[in-house]
Amino acid sequence: MSVTPSLAPINEWELVFRLGLAVICGAMIGLEREIKDKPAGLRTNVLVSFGTALFVLVTIQTGAAQVNSDVLGRAITGIASGIGFVGGGTILRDSRIRGLTSAAAIWVSAALGIAAGCGLWFMGLVGAIATWLILNVLKKVESYF
Repeated sequence: MSVTPSLAPINEWELVFRLGLAVICGAMIGLEREIKDKPAGLRTNVLVSFGTALFVLVTIQTGAAQVNSDVLGRAITGIASGIGFVGGGTILRDSRIRGLTSAAAIWVSAALGIAAGCGLWFMGLVGAIATWLILNVLKKVESYF
C-alpha cells in the first residue's frame, strides 16, 4: 500500500480527521502512561501529538509546503528539536534522572502527530498500536528477566 501525501492545502473535514487522528494516537500512548501512574500522562501526550499535527498542518494549509517542500522538513526538524525540551523536563526531576521511557513516549507521540498531520493515517495508527504494545509487552518481558 503506497500513499504519497499531497502537500496541497486540504478541506475542513480532512483537517478535522487528521487532527482527530493525532488526538487518538496521543491518547493511546498517554492513557497507558496515565494508568501506570507515570510522568507525562494522557494530557501531555495528547497535547504533544495534537500540537505537532498543528505545526505540520500550518505549513500545508498556508500553501508554504506546496511552494517549497523544504518548509515541511524544517517544521519537522523544529518539532524534533523542541520536543527534546519537553522530554528533558520529564527526565530531570528532583535532581535525579528518571522517566526515560516517558520521555521516549513523548518523542513518539510527536512523531505520530507529524504522521497524522501529513495525512499518513495508516502509519499513525500502526505506530500508535506498536508503541502501545512496546510499552505493555516489553515491560512484562523486562520483569521476567
